[in-house]
Amino acid sequence: MVSVSISVEGMFGLTWKHWRRLTSAVEQLGFDGLFRSDHFTLPLPVDLDSLEMIVSLAYLADHTERVRYGPLVAPISFRDPVMLARQAAALDDLGGGRMVLGLGAGWVGREHEMFGYELGDVSTRFARFAEGLDVITRLLNSDGPVSYTGRFFSLRDAVLLPRPGRRGGPPILVGGGGPKRTLPLAARYADIWNAVSITPAQFRERSEQLDTLIKSEGRRPEDVRRTMTFIAFCARDSAELERRVAWIRDVVPMFGSIPTEAVVGVLRETMNAFVGSPDALVSYIAGFAAAGADEVMLQWSNLDDIEGLEVLAGHVLSAVPKL
Repeated sequence: MVSVSISVEGMFGLTWKHWRRLTSAVEQLGFDGLFRSDHFTLPLPVDLDSLEMIVSLAYLADHTERVRYGPLVAPISFRDPVMLARQAAALDDLGGGRMVLGLGAGWVGREHEMFGYELGDVSTRFARFAEGLDVITRLLNSDGPVSYTGRFFSLRDAVLLPRPGRRGGPPILVGGGGPKRTLPLAARYADIWNAVSITPAQFRERSEQLDTLIKSEGRRPEDVRRTMTFIAFCARDSAELERRVAWIRDVVPMFGSIPTEAVVGVLRETMNAFVGSPDALVSYIAGFAAAGADEVMLQWSNLDDIEGLEVLAGHVLSAVPKL
């Protein structure tokens, strides 16, 4: 059975008011998890609120009992891996073993320039990401002192205390589907692989590539859980669809003056977003389940749209167990 979770973009104006409502709704409505991005601001020069990720997850861990949670994903480009491993272990313990530590290389150049972090070129990003993954997994998995000397990070007889309550700490999720850089890192370090904005056929192809890479690392393909994130706009009629997509007119100024049909076309063509009815969404999720996905994370963009989550819970969650 495929799990269904919700993912939100923090940089789309996330505040405590939104986060409290989302945390409560996702827990009560029966979704499997609530995940969120980790950014300071948008790639474009539109600055909205973006609640700090670690602090928000501490609230979620303490105010829920069931849902899984974590960053989707935390960039090693501005998150120190030592502190992130320490924070993730504490968040996992706080929530009774429900944390997922999603990690990425970083990509939004604007936020790095604004706050003085060096993003670097693609090779630099992934070299740093590989070291960060190595540091985090060593610290979480080793009960003894860890020493490490790299280009970006170093450790000298380091032991994180207290030790994680869950052996090895929270599972590591590696996000992205690039076959040259991301998939090899997922094969080596990940407990969970997360693909973003690709089709079911592409998901199957990348997952098969990942199987081969996992075997080359001496691991078993079944050791890595497969997950998929995509933008979802689910509506029962045209009026509801207009409400679902209205938020984007504030975030992307160019959308403010074009018809909803044109906005939908851009979302589908440039972001591989799902836009359609609840029944169509169930069929779309079924396509990913058939391609090997264990979980889908529905990227929910309108942070005020609790009604939309209720529609998903009432019409989609009830059908997914039948897939």
